[in-house]
Amino acid sequence: MTQVFRNNTVEPFFPAKGYTFAGYDDVSDIDTDADDYIWWYQAPISTNPTQAAEEVDGYIEKLRYVLGQIPVSKRVIMLTISHPIVPSIVEADRSLTEAINRYNTAVYDLAKANSNVKAIDYSEFTAWYSEDDMIDWKFWFLSQMSLNPKLAKPFKRWLEGKIRGIEMMRKKCLVLDLDNTLWGGVLGEDSVAGIKIGGDYPGKAFAWWQKSIKELATTGVILAVCSKNNLADVREAWEKNPFMVLREKDFSCLRINWQDKATNIREIAAELNIGLDSLVFIDDNPTERELIKQMLPMVAVPDFPEQPYQLPKFFDSLVEEYFQAYSLTKEDLAKTEQYKANSERAKAQASFTNFEDFLRSLDIRLTIKEVDEFTLPRVAQMTQKTNQFNLTTRRYTEGDLRRFLAEGWRVWTLSVADRFGDNGITGCLMLHGDEIDTLLLSCRVLGKGIETAFVKAVLGKIKGDGIERVNASYLPTAKNGQVADFYDRLGFTTVEESDGTKRYTLDLKSFNPDIQEYYHITE
Repeated sequence: MTQVFRNNTVEPFFPAKGYTFAGYDDVSDIDTDADDYIWWYQAPISTNPTQAAEEVDGYIEKLRYVLGQIPVSKRVIMLTISHPIVPSIVEADRSLTEAINRYNTAVYDLAKANSNVKAIDYSEFTAWYSEDDMIDWKFWFLSQMSLNPKLAKPFKRWLEGKIRGIEMMRKKCLVLDLDNTLWGGVLGEDSVAGIKIGGDYPGKAFAWWQKSIKELATTGVILAVCSKNNLADVREAWEKNPFMVLREKDFSCLRINWQDKATNIREIAAELNIGLDSLVFIDDNPTERELIKQMLPMVAVPDFPEQPYQLPKFFDSLVEEYFQAYSLTKEDLAKTEQYKANSERAKAQASFTNFEDFLRSLDIRLTIKEVDEFTLPRVAQMTQKTNQFNLTTRRYTEGDLRRFLAEGWRVWTLSVADRFGDNGITGCLMLHGDEIDTLLLSCRVLGKGIETAFVKAVLGKIKGDGIERVNASYLPTAKNGQVADFYDRLGFTTVEESDGTKRYTLDLKSFNPDIQEYYHITE
């Protein structure tokens, strides 16, 4: 349940279920049983800017009061105030504008000082609409609704995107066609010099589009190519066309051939070791888009704009719908290089006939530490995003983790590096008493026995601390079938099984955490 604090009628802008609403400008009744909270105060509707400014300044004190009553384990989402709808009669009187600036600064400062508090810029939404769009005076006078109810659907979609960004429920990979998608024209017909990229329109629009995609990649979105083309021709375009922004080095995976795109996309997902539902496919050809919609319905396939000048709005919709991120970890920022390194590992493995010799050659370094303030956001992020190697798939916020730590839980993180690169923090194990509540690893580091070495090392620590028995569970989901027998392989004993769910126990007194010597573990 979410409690909404407001100073106007806002019920039409939220789902019918799961929300309760405080009275207008009322902070006296705080529902401490709510799961999280939204603070959405809007600019006063007033022709007296001085009086309205005093009102806005009062909002700040009320907001601070509410935050002081809410446990740090609960999330609070605050919206900034957008510009006032009623203009000032005296142009030089900037008192209300200045008060709104003070309010918005306070909102961002509170978010910076409190990890459970998130600030959202409401002006991002209002910027799309004129004043006539923003308010319907009939509804203001009838029900004190300062946002036009006709905007309820786009507001819900916008806010849901922002919340997905806070929860890091974003897609992982953008798969791109080339001809008439990343540049104008067809490479095989128009030549390297003849395709439209840079210069005048429409090339200018495609250059902007490529720059935007490159910026998206810096936030941790993986880029891949799926194009019916000759690879040699594409590489020539990447190397020789001076206006090209995205080049081969920017992509983690290439499928440039004449194979059907459904097969290619399956191969991309397999090479990157991510689920098909983590992909967004961009193609100008409606027939190709329909093929993927029919053959791979779990892949997101937005409609490509008909005209290049529509690309900026299309990019905005991509970010809002699929790639919104509230904040980034260092692992996000290094994502492209990490997946490229995985590709190099795969090539290296192919040159070995003995798998253990391959593992020895990698110089695998595992760093196992208990969570701290710096690594806690990454752990929360992993619980939200990790699906395949996740024994229980429980989703936790930063606030949840802080509450667990205060209650005595222990949380270990795993960082993985080898001679090809550093994957950063890619695993965690959470222990509640003698119960393993959460065990997960990123798909990027699977397939090299790292998961077994990690758990054995942590179990060895637990044993050393005097714990004689540890319990664990496997909770089946649509995506974690590969770990259904993980605890069995580690030597745990099944004590209960029902509908795929398994309960385990392990006697640590007789447990021997034997770990292969080619895993170099530091703490």
